[in-house]
Amino acid sequence: MSTQAAASVSTHVLDTSIGRPAEGVAVELSVRSGGRAAWTAHGASRTDADGRCKDLPALPEGTTHVRLLFETEPYFAHQQAEEQQDAPRVRDSGAFFPEVAITFAVKPGEHYHVPLLLNPFGYSVYRGS
Repeated sequence: MSTQAAASVSTHVLDTSIGRPAEGVAVELSVRSGGRAAWTAHGASRTDADGRCKDLPALPEGTTHVRLLFETEPYFAHQQAEEQQDAPRVRDSGAFFPEVAITFAVKPGEHYHVPLLLNPFGYSVYRGS
């Protein structure tokens, strides 16, 4: 039995087109053990009013890779439908990136915070703290 702590993951999404957290983005967490292993669904969440997912489960022992899948198309469809009084919007008829998949390697006992900076036509991601 291993005494090493499990790795953990957290994330948040910021909509840089409006300078605010992206609320309501569905996020799926998948894991695998080894670069050629099949992905296994491990958890799901939705960003809160602060753009954060606070309830993603700890990773299973032996996890070497994690994939976060952000469902961005429904978020932008919802944003486009709402009138924004504080920020003008110019968007085309749909999300350019209907989803964003981020895959990264993990080590036991470490925490991985993975922020997604999102706008209708691009995104950026990094390992945060």
